[in-house]
Amino acid sequence: MIASVRGPVRSIGLDRVVVEVGGVGMLLHTTPATAASLHHGQEALLSTTLVVREDSLTLYGFGSDDERDIFEVVQTVSGVGPRLALAMLSVLAPDRVRAAISGSDIAALTTVPGIGKKGAERMVLELRDKIGVLPGGVAASATTATAGRGGAWREQVGEALVGLGWSAKQAEDAVARVAEGADGAGAEPNVSDLLRAALRELGPR
Repeated sequence: MIASVRGPVRSIGLDRVVVEVGGVGMLLHTTPATAASLHHGQEALLSTTLVVREDSLTLYGFGSDDERDIFEVVQTVSGVGPRLALAMLSVLAPDRVRAAISGSDIAALTTVPGIGKKGAERMVLELRDKIGVLPGGVAASATTATAGRGGAWREQVGEALVGLGWSAKQAEDAVARVAEGADGAGAEPNVSDLLRAALRELGPR
């Protein structure tokens, strides 16, 4: 298993990056917040997991080992594959996933595109005893992304919402509502936090 990659970032997309390792460009699928936290040419260190299928080898990259662990454990639930596991981490931080599952918070789990009430209930039933206790202090990692000055975060969050399945109009409206508080807060906004806030505005699909 490829547990991590380190190297300069050669390309950044909405939910993927290319990291050069030993002269080879490695394509990693990531959450929008992880992708937004990276910059072209900078050296990145990402925890990874390799998903092997009959017709493909797909590498997923994460800003922390904790994210990778959650990604792997939620896939032990029937009907949850890599794409849905990645969508979950795009919406909920690892400690929030643990809290939702251990506390049977169906409403929080159904904010993830692709997870309905029955799927959330199954996830709680199958993972409650596996998910583990909340970590004492989850360090901010590459997934904690600042959006830059001048409101550039709006475009990043909007693109992430569209990538997760909402329409451009729904994404625009959610970003506008979140912007009312973010632009007046003073500090540089955080893409990951703002994406989750926008998803809360949109509610369950």
